[in-house]
Amino acid sequence: MLLGRRVLATIMITACILATAACSSSGGSDDPSVLPPAMADFSTIDGTTVQVPEGGTLDITGDDETYADWTADIADEDILTFTPGKDDGSATFNPGFEAKKEGTTDVEMKNSTSGDEVHFTVEVTPAT
Repeated sequence: MLLGRRVLATIMITACILATAACSSSGGSDDPSVLPPAMADFSTIDGTTVQVPEGGTLDITGDDETYADWTADIADEDILTFTPGKDDGSATFNPGFEAKKEGTTDVEMKNSTSGDEVHFTVEVTPAT
């Protein structure tokens, strides 16, 4: 009788493990088609080149107070587009960029409140 219970318990545990694996989705954060954002900080980005895969994004961090006051001048907006920082009432969003197509473009960002400026280059690389 004890052996039968152990076998039954083993079968039930195996069934639970298999059921959990079968219910997992390939569309989650491990999905290779969803690219994590590239990250760069205002304090270190000036004068650098940042690589971002085509279709990916670049999140600019490091300004917790005037994040919504940054603008961007992009040399080639066919390669890269800008999304300003914002506060939607429930969350705050850093300024960032979306990599549209392969290529290299210069970016100048200015903060209308602080007067800060940063200049950097973005190289959009092939998506992998």
